[in-house]
Amino acid sequence: MWQFTSEKIEVPEDISEINRFFVEKGWSDGLPVIPPTEGRVLSLLHGTDRKPDEIIAHIPPKWAEATVEKVAINAVMAGCFPEHMPIIFAAVEAIAEERVNLYGIQATTHPCGVLLIVNGPTRKNLGINCSYGAFGPGTLANAVIGRAIRLILMNIGGAVPGRVDKSTLGQPGKFTYLIGENEEENPWEPLSVERGFSPEQSTVTVVGAEGPHDVHDRSSMSATGILTTMAGTLACQGNNNMLWQLGEPVVVLCPEHARTIVRDGFTKNDVKEFLFQRAKLPKSAFSKEDQDQRYANLPEDALISIARKPEDIIVIVAGGLGKHSAVIPTFGITLSVTHRIEK
Repeated sequence: MWQFTSEKIEVPEDISEINRFFVEKGWSDGLPVIPPTEGRVLSLLHGTDRKPDEIIAHIPPKWAEATVEKVAINAVMAGCFPEHMPIIFAAVEAIAEERVNLYGIQATTHPCGVLLIVNGPTRKNLGINCSYGAFGPGTLANAVIGRAIRLILMNIGGAVPGRVDKSTLGQPGKFTYLIGENEEENPWEPLSVERGFSPEQSTVTVVGAEGPHDVHDRSSMSATGILTTMAGTLACQGNNNMLWQLGEPVVVLCPEHARTIVRDGFTKNDVKEFLFQRAKLPKSAFSKEDQDQRYANLPEDALISIARKPEDIIVIVAGGLGKHSAVIPTFGITLSVTHRIEK
């Protein structure tokens, strides 16, 4: 028999008053929540072999225990179904890895959120959107799984905006931020296979990322043309990857752009190499203060790159028809992690 360890509280009966109560207590992201009753939590964990008091991770900056029970409570609030839990467990394990630097992501003034990229069969099994509007509304799995991670970061990790989360402006991806890779339209190997997993294995990759920036190129009919436009969009003053030459900027190619690029004989590594070589700015493009503070040791004709090496650039394929790709700068002082999704 499941023995709950979390505190039980009395809440108002009216649903609107319940949501007002959760907001006042600081347990909500501002959107309506589903009250996490014992029955709903039990239902959500139906089928898992995990024990309720199993500690999945410690979530900074509070370093509180993300137990199976507490993760499920936040997933109920987000609107998740039982079949969503394996992704959530894997994502919580991934974000807690040291290389992600979750402490920094949680407390920074930077607008980064935690982007989840899902690969493998679970995309279709759960109906995760990999195509039209993949970053937008309208798909249950994308919305509620990403939102569950945000509530976990707030309620277990303590990253309440204005108190601990000091993001100057924030961004919509801090509500929910999950997409699937459009593997069916990807002419290369998907991200998960690139990272050593088999095509039959489902994975989730976590990235401390800004919001996506559109790359609209309907004129270029060649790989070099499209990638030149993309490199120009990546290389701009003010994003952390450019300022620090750290982290792993994400490039999301739409299927049409990807087809043109592979038609011209480019491998995924070729794409990374091209962007690494072209996504650069001259030292003179930066302010005098930036030059003195960050680049004083570089010659006047130096070129500042978006990354330290080509392999640091993440390339995936997502979206539907239309010549709109995207670039996503990251927190910079963070590295992505990919975990296998299991029960």
